Amino acid sequence: MSLPREVIPGRVYTLTRRCTQRQHLLRPDPVTNETFLYCLAEAAQRYGIRVVLPVAMSNHHHTVVYDPEGRIIEFTEHFHKMLAKALNAHRGRWENLWSSEPPCLVQLVEEQDVLDKLVYVALNPVKAGLVERVHHWPGVHGLAALLNGRPLVARRPRQFFRATGSMPEEVTLELSLPPHIEDVDGFLRALRERVAAEEARLGAERRRAGRSVLGRRGVLQQDWRSRPTSQEPRRGLRPRVAARSVWARVEALQRNRAFINAYRAARAAWLAGLEAVFPAGTYWLRRFARVTVAEPPRA
Repeated sequence: MSLPREVIPGRVYTLTRRCTQRQHLLRPDPVTNETFLYCLAEAAQRYGIRVVLPVAMSNHHHTVVYDPEGRIIEFTEHFHKMLAKALNAHRGRWENLWSSEPPCLVQLVEEQDVLDKLVYVALNPVKAGLVERVHHWPGVHGLAALLNGRPLVARRPRQFFRATGSMPEEVTLELSLPPHIEDVDGFLRALRERVAAEEARLGAERRRAGRSVLGRRGVLQQDWRSRPTSQEPRRGLRPRVAARSVWARVEALQRNRAFINAYRAARAAWLAGLEAVFPAGTYWLRRFARVTVAEPPRA
């Protein structure tokens, strides 16, 4: 049995998932971009998820989200399922769109960790040597909308979705920071400045090394069946938490370990036919076996 995941309301996560065989199945084009935004916004509205920053690369995506109600698992499942079906219809494919490895869901522990991860996610196209500036990326990239408070609107794609079906004709995605960030203006200012500084630093490094970027036109001309030629690191660690502070990271890992130990003890008792109360954050058995779960502690 794989380790269970503790699902507690009010956490911030980075959700990452790769396409099968690293293929460029999310390569930007008008239909792909609209479909990604539509499926993301519809899933977020359905499960009460607050989207902070989405970035769709050609063969994977990073999306930073805030989960107020502890429904991140349902959101992840629905978003990826609907996006895979719609993009397969767009490409004329029938096989799996996503890699067989599970989505990577990393909890961002403190406010500084949220800022660090937003900078990392925003700079993905620049670090990969694809474009000079973040705003040059031709795919889905929510940084400008987040910084300027501009909603993103997506219409229901024509492929896969029925015109007379239950899915909305149009959805609006309003990007926003987690509510525990009090100085929103200061946070966004720091985000803007750090992204600009990193763009300049990466550009200077490329010029010293005599390298150039692929550019928007090169990205758009890539065959969606292609994949990177570089070797992908395998069998590495799959982190569950990201924290700049050592003590915050240790505390988060200790909470996770305590949850797993309590879960295993409750599961053993439940399988033995004994009365069992599972720890707060138990998701799968609460949903599918209706086990008794303790109430989460009040913040």
